[in-house]
Amino acid sequence: MHPLKGAEASPILTSAHKIAIAGLGLIGGSLARRLVERGRFVIAWNHNDRPYKEATEAGIHCVDSLQDLVTGKPDVLVLATPLVTIPGILKELAPSWHPSITLSDVGSVKGEVREQVNAAGLGEYYVGAHPMAGNECSGFEASSSGLLDQALWAVTVDEQTAYSRFLTVADMICKGADNALIALDDGTHDACAALISHMPHVVSTALSNELVDSADRNIAVALSAGSWRDMTRVSLTDPMRTRAMVEEDSRNVEALLRSVAQRLTNVADALHDGDEAAITRFFAQAEPFRVFKANQRDGVDAENRDRESGGTSDSILLDDASWREELLQSARRGERITAFLTTHEARIMTRAMS
Repeated sequence: MHPLKGAEASPILTSAHKIAIAGLGLIGGSLARRLVERGRFVIAWNHNDRPYKEATEAGIHCVDSLQDLVTGKPDVLVLATPLVTIPGILKELAPSWHPSITLSDVGSVKGEVREQVNAAGLGEYYVGAHPMAGNECSGFEASSSGLLDQALWAVTVDEQTAYSRFLTVADMICKGADNALIALDDGTHDACAALISHMPHVVSTALSNELVDSADRNIAVALSAGSWRDMTRVSLTDPMRTRAMVEEDSRNVEALLRSVAQRLTNVADALHDGDEAAITRFFAQAEPFRVFKANQRDGVDAENRDRESGGTSDSILLDDASWREELLQSARRGERITAFLTTHEARIMTRAMS
């Protein structure tokens, strides 16, 4: 428990009951379905009306224009469209923007989105968000409420982010979607997303390219099983979608690819030289991650039991003046927020790798 250094915590929480979503693809559609199932009022716009019939049947209120999203005065408006389309969407939204609306998104790169939002004059309303969920499919027809089961969201803030707007987005995530969150700055998010998502997409594609280029590819694919399936699954994603994601975070991805390439070169040299000590070090280095994953199942079960019993594992108290840094340090300790008990006290679960 961390001491509260500011004013007394208020029991009054900010609620995001009405949520607008621009884009009904895999993530936007899955979020819309989940929020509706949990009693939130969702209005949505898509660049074409193909998903509207199915979306309406799912309880999503579809509208004809982006302006309709704004005039409906939602608590949160979530951008769930490709990053390349966001400047044009913001240009349409900005003239009719209402200050009561908090702007968010679900993009996998945050620094560039914030730059676009600031350029549109909407920076003071923006709280970035990225649900760590997805698959190789796309479109509303592939969306599912279950895609966000036990998802962790990264919520990104900067020095101009209002705490009340952060709490509004947190309510959408923790209560509306029944998910957990961590809060980060844009740079930390983009570097970590490159490590666990963007760079692995490139590596996965490289493995599939090796298969395609092999003269024995039909034999190899016949022999492939779980290991190959798991390591190449994301290479099945629409290649233009993957390319866009990687290029949007190019500096971080480049550095990581060079690091991974050096590791592979080092182990190749060790195999060539018969350097058993170097080979042993290579395979032993990941042991903390192996232990973490082995223990993770118990952690998930504990969190589920905790939710069912209504108990808490721990909580943190946040100060009005330093809440951004406190939340970042909380994330670095492996803590994730599962609920806000008051505006200044959050329930946490800890999943830390030693």
